[in-house]
Amino acid sequence: MSYETNCPFCNPTKDHNQKIIVENKSCYFLQHDKQQDVLEGSGVIVPKQHRATTFDLTKDEWNDTYELLQKAKEYLDRIYAPDGYTLGWNVGEASNQSIRHSHLHVIPRYQDEPLAGKGLLHWLKQPENKRVRK
Repeated sequence: MSYETNCPFCNPTKDHNQKIIVENKSCYFLQHDKQQDVLEGSGVIVPKQHRATTFDLTKDEWNDTYELLQKAKEYLDRIYAPDGYTLGWNVGEASNQSIRHSHLHVIPRYQDEPLAGKGLLHWLKQPENKRVRK
């Protein structure tokens, strides 16, 4: 069993602001009260086993992630009624993976947001993000 003592996703119940919304055999869908301030209804799908990156997931964890994504969407549609979703994994420091435990961001999006219509690629395609090779 792969587990890290100080990992917030290996220990989802230690933080009273983090709640398990839905789970299956190998994954949790978590929401964190303090992380949802701006991104209303957002959460993460994480494997129960400690997997540093998405590339470390087993086939069963991939399948369970898919299954849990459908259940998370049903929950979010019922509770928050979003107009769309942004989904994403950050892998590695260059991608801003701040917690070294694989997690799929599930972010409900709303037409009345100031940044409605702007997804992940909008930010990555900004001219100031172009690499300068040495």
